[in-house]
Parts: sequence; structure tokens; C-alpha cells
Amino acid sequence: MTKIQPSPPLQDIIVIGGGVNGCGIAMDAAGRGLQVLLCEMDDLASATSSRSSKLIHGGLRYLEFYEFRLVREALAEREALLRNAPHIMWPLRFRLPHRPHLRPAWMIRIGLFLYDHLAKREMLPASCGVRFGADSPLVSSIDRGFEYSDGWVDDARLVVLCAKAAQAHGAEIVTRSRCIKAERVADIWKVTLQNQINGQTSEHRCRTLINAAGPWVSRLFVEAIEQRAPKQIRMVKGSHIVVPRMDIGEQAYILQNEDGRIVFVIPYEDEFSLIGTTDVDYQDDPSAARISAEETAYLLAVVNDHFCQQLSADNIVWDFSGVRPLMDDEAATAQKASRDYSFELDTKPGSAPLLSVFGGKITTYRKLAEAAVDSLADFFPHAGPAWTRNARLPGGDFIDHAALNAELGRSFPWLPEQIRKRWVRTYGTLSLDILQDCSILGDLGEDFGAGLHAREVEYLVTNEWALTADDILWRRTKLGLHLQHADTVALHACVKQALENSSSRSPCPA
Repeated sequence: MTKIQPSPPLQDIIVIGGGVNGCGIAMDAAGRGLQVLLCEMDDLASATSSRSSKLIHGGLRYLEFYEFRLVREALAEREALLRNAPHIMWPLRFRLPHRPHLRPAWMIRIGLFLYDHLAKREMLPASCGVRFGADSPLVSSIDRGFEYSDGWVDDARLVVLCAKAAQAHGAEIVTRSRCIKAERVADIWKVTLQNQINGQTSEHRCRTLINAAGPWVSRLFVEAIEQRAPKQIRMVKGSHIVVPRMDIGEQAYILQNEDGRIVFVIPYEDEFSLIGTTDVDYQDDPSAARISAEETAYLLAVVNDHFCQQLSADNIVWDFSGVRPLMDDEAATAQKASRDYSFELDTKPGSAPLLSVFGGKITTYRKLAEAAVDSLADFFPHAGPAWTRNARLPGGDFIDHAALNAELGRSFPWLPEQIRKRWVRTYGTLSLDILQDCSILGDLGEDFGAGLHAREVEYLVTNEWALTADDILWRRTKLGLHLQHADTVALHACVKQALENSSSRSPCPA
């Protein structure tokens, strides 16, 4: 007798893409009571969403392009995100050196006034003018400027925490699984995923398909859905370099350049400075994006034009490039292309809906996700209301870093200060999950360097979809800045063992 294979469970929504928009949508939809599956062809946040400038900001420079609605929305979201994820986001003060031949002071003052007042500001101080004296890190020709506030974010952890929140509301998160085919069968989507580790395929069904594939959003139409993309995106590469911490104080700097672009210099991971970005048009495979020699020279030149401390390529300890999927609005230059987002909802009568997400920026991911799920309300009348505006992300249920650090110090006095500080701004109260049943430092297991112990590795494999050492060193943490390749041999073995021991989940479909 032929064995009848059972049909896969029918999901309400399948989301393709494990970046910040895809995971944000999965979180929002699952929290409204919908059955959600999210698939990602690589690791969560493995492309654009881990290669940003690490900023939660309204986009001061977007005012110059009259994108007032986008800036207003981003400013409002900035406040919400700082409240909802205090472990991975915090306020950051920016200094804008004034160079009168580029932008007159009156124009900057007007821009900062709008920046202060376009949206309600509760957590951050207002902008002001500053004078730079003899002790300034800036070159002597720059003697005045401006200060304003925005926020910093650990972008990759933001994505992972959204995925964890989605999972907590019942969503299934499937990584290393590429969508190779999606076809409508009347009012149902049949989606075929291919495991990128073992090559096996699995079939899934859903009522609505959401294409949140970021730089691959248009390509997915051709390669998997087999229909023409309703829109094309403009791929813009943004590259960054990381150098040892510059002696320029605690503030970040936003530097104007002759070509109209701006470059940020941001305090990064305590011991480093992050410098970027470049904004150049890009046509190749997004996963293959790398910084060019021209981009490196450009960033170094902008910094050296502004600061007394001079940098060379020899100072660079790390670099990364990400491809932003911007809406193709036919702007003359990449830096002028809109950072706004749009949706395309395909609702042919009698056919399953398809929602595609084009564009967007990390600061507005929550609002984008909420609007995306709202747009599907007619198809899911049983879904609950929007809920994420005041929802703390996992681990964010505490007041501030100092208070949580002190609490961990009292409860676990044997835990080194270096680890406590890093865990507070990485895991927040999720640190307690790692520390469960630990009473001495030895309970954390083998130390792989830089305070990374086996217990943390096991937690990340079991609870945060980490499958490789790179997932841990560059996305779940940034400890890759401190560990050399030779130091990671034992870490690779630990990850492998943790995967073998983990029986709580299956990271990829069979």
C-alpha cells in the first residue's frame, strides 16, 4: 500500500527574508495571533541588516531632500525603540563641525530646529551650538559647530530579538533555507524551501506570502515566483571601516564632505571607532559586496580633513559593506535616493495574496512591519490589533544599564565586570537565562578568549539560531574584533558539539 504523505500545516503567512523588516513583520503578525513561518536563506541579519551604520536616527540629511514625512516617522520611532530595547540601543550625542562653504549656519540651524520639533521628543536633549577651543580634536580651521542627539543600535541583535519575540508568539523561524519556488494554487501558496546545508527540500503552505527579501526582493520574483517584479530597487553599497578608538571624546561626529555626502565617526565596542558610510551604486550579487580601495581612501580622506589625529589604511582592523535596497526613484546620485519604503500588494481575485516590501531603513522597521500587517487586515479579520508600539523586546525589561549591571553583580559576584557589562548591552535580562544554575565562574565552561565561554555559545546555538562561529563572533556578538582566527579552533568545536547536543529545535527543515 502506498503511504500517503500528510500535507504540511497551513500557515497564515510565510515571510521570506530574515532581515530586520522580515523579522519585524513576523513578530508583529505572530503577536496578532496569526500563524507565521519565516525563512532565511542564510543566518538572520546576515546581509544588509548587520552592515548598517548602527544608528537609530531620524536622518538629519534627509531634510535637505524634503523628506519631512520620513524624518518625522523616523524621529517618532527613534523614541519608541530607545524605550523598548534599552539593552541594545542607547542615546548618542553627535557633533556636526561647521564648514561654511558647504552649508551656511542658518541652514543647519533650521534643519536642527525641525529635527527637534517634527516629532515629540521625550528622552533626548535638544540641539545646540558649540565652540571648539584649543583642546579640540578637530583641525584648527574648524572652530564652531552644532550638537544634536540620536541613538545607537546593535543592528544584528535587533533582528535576532525580533525573531525571538516572533517565536515567543508562536512563529516558526527557519534559517539556512532558501525559497526556490513559490506558486499559487488557487487561494493557497505552495512554497518550496531548500536547506542550504544538506540540500534537502521541504514544502510549506500559506494563505499569504510576504516577500521581504531586501536586496533580493525583485530577484525573488524571477527566480522563485516566476513572474515579473512590480518594481525594481536601486542597490546602494555602504561601506565602513573600523579603527582603534580615536582620541576624539565620547561623542559621535557627522562630517560634511565636498561632494555632498556625510561620514559618521562613531564610538564602537568601547575600544574602536566606526567610520562610514560611502553610498555608491551597486549592480552585483549583494552577498559579495566588499569595500573597494577607492572607498577606503575616501573615508580616510574625509576623516583626515577634519581631525588632528591622522589615519592610514594600516590603522584599519575591520571593514564591512552592505547593500541597501532603496526604492528606485531615479535620483541623480545614490546618496539622494529615498530611504522611504513602499508595499506592493498583489490580490488577484480568487488567488492568494502576495505582499512585497521595497526600501526602508532600520529605524522605521517597526512602523513598516505594523503597516505591512495592517495592509492584510481584510484577509485576516480574526487578527488582533497593532501591539508593538510599547512592547519591550526580549531582554529589555529593565530600567538602565547601570541598574542591571549592579543587580547582576549582587546576584553573581563572581561574574567578571567585563562580562557583566557586555552581557547587559547584548542580552539584557536574558543574561539570567545564560547564568541559570551557575554559581562559580567555572560553571560557564571553557573560555575561548575575550570573555566568551562555552555556556554563552551553547545558549546562542540553542536559543538564537547560531550555527557557526561567525554567527556568534560577528552577529550575535562583535567578539570577532578581539579574537584572531587561530583562537577560534576550539570555538568551532564547541559550536559543533552544541549543535549535536541541542534537541530543543531543528534549525533547518528536514
